[in-house]
Amino acid sequence: MSVEADVTDRIAALPGAAGFAVLDQALWNQLRTAENAEAFSVAWLALQCRLIEGATGGVVVLGEPEVGPFAPAAVWPDENVTRPELTNAAEQAIKQRQGIVASHASGAGRCFAVPLMIDERLHGVCAIVVSNSTLPAQLVMRQLQWGAAWIELLLIRKENTSQAEQRERTGTALDLLATLLEHGRLEEAATAFVTEFALRLQCDPVSIGFVRRERCRVFAISHSAAFGNRMDLIQDIGAAMDEAVDQKAIVLYPPNEEWEYRVTRAHADLAVAHKTGAILTIPLQAGGEIIGAVTLERLRGCGFDEATVDLCDAVAAVVGPVFAEKRANDRLLIVKAAESIATQTRRLFGPDYFGRKLAIVLSVVLVGIFSVVKSDYAVTSPAIVEGRIQRTLVAPFNGYLGAEYVRAGAIVHASQLLATLDDQDLSLERLRWSTTRRQRLTEYDRALAKGERAEANIARSQVDQADAQLALLDEQLARTKITAPFDGVVVSGDLSQKIGGSVERGQELFKIAPLNAYRVVLEIHESDIQYVREGQGGTLLLASLPDLALRYQIERITPTAEQAEGRNFFRAEALVDGANERLRPSMAGIAKTDIDRRLLIRIWTDKLVDWVRLAIWRWLP
Repeated sequence: MSVEADVTDRIAALPGAAGFAVLDQALWNQLRTAENAEAFSVAWLALQCRLIEGATGGVVVLGEPEVGPFAPAAVWPDENVTRPELTNAAEQAIKQRQGIVASHASGAGRCFAVPLMIDERLHGVCAIVVSNSTLPAQLVMRQLQWGAAWIELLLIRKENTSQAEQRERTGTALDLLATLLEHGRLEEAATAFVTEFALRLQCDPVSIGFVRRERCRVFAISHSAAFGNRMDLIQDIGAAMDEAVDQKAIVLYPPNEEWEYRVTRAHADLAVAHKTGAILTIPLQAGGEIIGAVTLERLRGCGFDEATVDLCDAVAAVVGPVFAEKRANDRLLIVKAAESIATQTRRLFGPDYFGRKLAIVLSVVLVGIFSVVKSDYAVTSPAIVEGRIQRTLVAPFNGYLGAEYVRAGAIVHASQLLATLDDQDLSLERLRWSTTRRQRLTEYDRALAKGERAEANIARSQVDQADAQLALLDEQLARTKITAPFDGVVVSGDLSQKIGGSVERGQELFKIAPLNAYRVVLEIHESDIQYVREGQGGTLLLASLPDLALRYQIERITPTAEQAEGRNFFRAEALVDGANERLRPSMAGIAKTDIDRRLLIRIWTDKLVDWVRLAIWRWLP
């Protein structure tokens, strides 16, 4: 409804001239007391149309400078009806960025439109329809341009006010930044910052926290250097900060109805538990990441308006990167070691700083504990299980492999056939000697019958020779069958690809170890061999049997070092206590040989001390 309609009831009973005077006065009062551009435009348009003879309608269109969108801010005489000719004229003026005069579609009047330009930027347009007017178009356009200057002046004032608020926000942010930069250490800077922030915005308290391990931890509270005895408050503030950080947005409680929906449960709990009226939490960002948050609290009846929220947002945007830099620089660096030691020494022997003194006392206590607490020391080394006895089965003579019945890893029993050699040649040779024996035996019988003693002795010697050859061949034929000497496991030997191939006398075919007698071979590092002695015991855990702890006792240490995989070590042989059916040769694991009891701190630092000694010796002139 227009301003004229608002006062129509009051002036309806007045005579004509008096009624119009009252109406003008009401419009001028509305113009003078307008709180925003829309209310000002309504009063201005009504006055402007009353001042221009023949004006039958008008519209004021406003929007964001240059970018828009542009929408009607005031329409006269009926605010709910926008005439098409006015809309067309306003669109042409916006497009051409200059005043225009357009004839009415019905031919009964003309439309006048003037763009609102400030510093070459388009802020909107005002347009009117004039019908049955005796005034020339030039005079109407001039009157509209003069009147448009009122709106332009209002927009300039509004823009200046906005710039003043922006300058105020910038000044406040720079002042708080200066307060932050005055302190070198992060803790002091944070405390000074939140205290100054609280004083400027009349908040109590203002808290700042930083994200650590995916949660926001309260780091400083205004007017409070130590807040350890206020754990409930700290936890509630931390939860409110987490709520804003998780949403990556500003959170205000009570929430602003014009804002987008945000979760405020933790803020509500904080307000109820600590009787706070309004709470505002703003995330701190640096390098595109949220590093923490600032929480401001006010008493009941004191909320946060849009200007205060914008100010706090501007401050957070400025100080966020500075806090990130201070957190990085606050860590101990090598170049600051001397200064840090001197500072801590002054604080240790000077007044205050009870916490640091307590920390030194605790450190002394820890040193004292490490000076007396002892533990079992053991040398750790790689280990492998081997059979205590290993029997190697070799080829008894040169020949050819006939068959193979087992492979490495097979469990065998005593006298079990493992492989056979080709016995065809031996069988033929035995047949030949068997035939020769029968021939010589016939000759022997004939010589005895004839009484030829000399011939009989020669034949008998030949018979004995054939018997010896037959015995040799029988022994060789028996050796063509390779059998297991005892119950055990085949450690090595795979002849499946050599059947029919030749073998030489003494060539290894199989290696067998018993199942109930094992030894452990330890590879002790050269830096640890000085502690190991024969007769010492230890515990072995195998990679394939991690649930089985085996005890062993060292039996022999090889005095010569070996090298493998880039390290030097000594071999030590140890006997396993007891037998276990789950053990198999070639199983590997980790052995710990018990040495003695030592100070716990020495066990932890022995190797480091040895390394430092060697390094110093290497670089000494």
